Amino acid sequence: MSAAADSIGLGPFPGEWTRRHLLGLEELSPAEITLILDKAEVFKQAIRRGQRRIPLLDGVTCVTLFFENSTRTRTSFTLAARRLGADSIDFSASTSSLSKGETVIDTAKNIEAMDIDMVIVRHRTPGTPHLLAQNLRASIINAGDGPHEHPTQGLLDMLTIRERRGRIEGLTVAMVGDIAHSRTARSNIWGLKKLGAHVIVCGPSTLVSPRWKELGVEYSWSLDAILPRVDVLNLLRIQFERQYGRPFPSVREYAHLYAMNAERLAKTKDDILILAPGPINRGVEITPDVADGSHSAILEQVTNGVAVRMAVLWLLSGVMNRCPS
Repeated sequence: MSAAADSIGLGPFPGEWTRRHLLGLEELSPAEITLILDKAEVFKQAIRRGQRRIPLLDGVTCVTLFFENSTRTRTSFTLAARRLGADSIDFSASTSSLSKGETVIDTAKNIEAMDIDMVIVRHRTPGTPHLLAQNLRASIINAGDGPHEHPTQGLLDMLTIRERRGRIEGLTVAMVGDIAHSRTARSNIWGLKKLGAHVIVCGPSTLVSPRWKELGVEYSWSLDAILPRVDVLNLLRIQFERQYGRPFPSVREYAHLYAMNAERLAKTKDDILILAPGPINRGVEITPDVADGSHSAILEQVTNGVAVRMAVLWLLSGVMNRCPS
């Protein structure tokens, strides 16, 4: 394992990383977040050099335990595990014993009994990864728990910002859209603030409460008012599946007030960076010309997601190897 690490310039396992699980960015220190980003850069460079398989996790078995639909996150974790040499198993909730009344914990314990080392879980209920961490021996990675957190999405967003802008400290980052229901927004807020960014949350008043100030962020109900001073714009999807009623009269009105288009782009800084965690709804949060334009790093985010998840898997496996159950 050390030879494979040395071959890509990864170095020895960092002694400062001691966590067995990744449940959220709220609990991580700035140094821990920076460590993940630094190691992700190493993995990304190795992939760019054509090293598509780096056998650091030979003998490790990961399961993606997803109770919600996913394309990017599930595929990204599966690819990250396989590139590190781990065995990866995909779990489908729709065809599982959950439909027969089995609990999530019992389902997870039965899977763990098959000698699973890591469980990557996505669930609509906040706190589910924390519950599994209390009941399983395996390492747990939060791949999104309802509207609570999505730590690897926040990390890949920060990696993209750092690569494009060279830093995070001192930047003004605005997240626009469905802040109330967005786990991506929460992970970004925790991570960006810890690395020294000024964060603005923006959207309709029904989705952006003044209480966000309690987390140390600025809030605005007008995108046009904040655009001239923003360095990074992260456009969030409206999550109708988590809402019990429409938070605004129509999608057309939302697009009129908050969609990033060419007219609004002209009001921004010349080096504005535009992100979107996906899936994007063209013509709602962003118009096609902006989504595909030079300021957009949407596909770079997807690329960086694999590297970030490789870094997370490697770090957690190192603790697992040092402290076996």
